[in-house]
Amino acid sequence: MGTLLNNLAALYLAQGRYAEAEPFFKRAISILEKGLGPDHPNVGTLLNNLADLYRAQGRYAEAELLFKRSLTIRDRALGADHPDVAASLNNLADLYRVQGRYAEAEPLFKRAISLLEKGLGAEHPDVGAALSELAELYRAQGRHAEAEPLFKRSRAIQKRR
Repeated sequence: MGTLLNNLAALYLAQGRYAEAEPFFKRAISILEKGLGPDHPNVGTLLNNLADLYRAQGRYAEAELLFKRSLTIRDRALGADHPDVAASLNNLADLYRVQGRYAEAEPLFKRAISLLEKGLGAEHPDVGAALSELAELYRAQGRHAEAEPLFKRSRAIQKRR
């Protein structure tokens, strides 16, 4: 039931129907926490999804708390090298980037890229996406010489798909 509710909420999120998505995410989290325990990696995934909703709404403080909780759960349950941990790092870094908190975002992006390369391979599309996000961070800071090779590498990876 929790997965079904999450999927419906994700659909609403993708459509920009935020008010409809939020209660479904919250109900799905509640169901999984009761059924699997609050530290199960699937709970971490749903927390991440709700944090995405809050980020989309500009509710950054709430999103940050959930992204951090998701990261903690995934790190403990899956191990620090797991690609889901990298996804949580990347999401938290992107939240910081959107807020202009570049110094906090950069090391998280770099760690996420490293984990993704190690776990999925240097040519995986997720690596390309993470490289692009780090490049966006550099572009926003006017660090164009650092952004350009990352954008080029990301594009090359995405073209191979």
